[in-house]
Amino acid sequence: MENEIYQLQYAMDTFYFLVCGALVMWMAAGFSMLEAGLVRAKNTTEILTKNIALYSIACIMYLVCGYSIMYDGGIFLSGIEAFDLGGVLASKAEEGFEGGSVYSGASDFFFQVVFVATAMSIVSGAVAERMKLWAFLIFAVVLTGFIYPLEGSWTWGGADVFGLYNLGDLGFSDFAGSGIVHLAGAAAALSGVLLLGARKGKYSKNGSVNPIPGSNMPLATVGTFILWMGWFGFNGGSVLKLADASSAHSVAMVFLNTNAAAAAGAVSALLVCKLTWGKADLTMLLNGALAGLVAITAEPSTPTALQATMFGAVAGVLVVASIVFFDKIKIDDPVGAISVHGVVGLFGLLLVPLTNDGSSFSGQIIGALTIFGWVFVSSFIVWSILKAVMGIRVTEEEEMNGMDLSDCGIDAYPEFVTVKSSN
Repeated sequence: MENEIYQLQYAMDTFYFLVCGALVMWMAAGFSMLEAGLVRAKNTTEILTKNIALYSIACIMYLVCGYSIMYDGGIFLSGIEAFDLGGVLASKAEEGFEGGSVYSGASDFFFQVVFVATAMSIVSGAVAERMKLWAFLIFAVVLTGFIYPLEGSWTWGGADVFGLYNLGDLGFSDFAGSGIVHLAGAAAALSGVLLLGARKGKYSKNGSVNPIPGSNMPLATVGTFILWMGWFGFNGGSVLKLADASSAHSVAMVFLNTNAAAAAGAVSALLVCKLTWGKADLTMLLNGALAGLVAITAEPSTPTALQATMFGAVAGVLVVASIVFFDKIKIDDPVGAISVHGVVGLFGLLLVPLTNDGSSFSGQIIGALTIFGWVFVSSFIVWSILKAVMGIRVTEEEEMNGMDLSDCGIDAYPEFVTVKSSN
């Protein structure tokens, strides 16, 4: 009887992990659609190429070395058989596996690897429309294979930060990755944007900001809804199990709070736009929803539904202010990724102690500084090397004609293209 219960729990928890991982994988489509909608038509094919390529690179690099670095004992070119944790799980079954998570090691890898790809997707939008495709892809190799896994080993992996201190002992908590995934991705993006510079024509010499509208708002909207849906797997899967009453209740609360925060973020961003500019800015509305999702990601299980709604509402206001601020200091982010994932990711970390007694404000701040400092500095070094060796920015002519033409040779909307190469 006990073995039958174990088999059922193993099957349910493994299946739940895999379904949630598939939902997070679907977020890659969300990022692709969102970014394709928010860039100009002449850069659409290139941004789509980047997104599917970065996802593929992330999967390979995490398989080759990332998982091993992050969890100290994963695999290194040894095949999927290395994930056979049957012996460990059997020992849990003999102990009654009370309170333990029982699932396939392969499902754990799959769930983790899609998070790595999410972090890299954040970088894609921020450097859009002026970065060389191959420089970006080389950076993706380093971020997904080394920079992110090492940071993850200090947080979810439980390792000491360069042997100096342990974030868990300091009271750091990040349930599903407001800092570990989203702040990290934004830090890598910011370092690249600072070296890359703004798009031509974005900022005038007199200091004014010239809006560069995206090419396809329906695509951007669909992308946001896909991300919203995928986030249920992102946060819900981070409960790590389902096959008992307590875990099932926790999953339900995570879903409820995730949805409430996103909705509140969208509405508050919409109201800020109306009060500030007298218009309903769709791009701000979309980023408001994403901001609510990022904010609640650090701790979606312990807030009440009302608290989650309030957190999301504040995040929606914060992201609008942040996007405006970055434009004022001439940091060009075509999709608002640094604001949504970086500024709001930090905000989400600082919210955790309000509802989770196991965390502390000092621990959250130290954790955020550790994540941001490591990812920003290491990414800046990699970007700088790439800039010196091969360059990271396309030529002015290539930028004017569009990345689709120079990098891919395929127009996303051939019937509507009017700009052609001068060659």
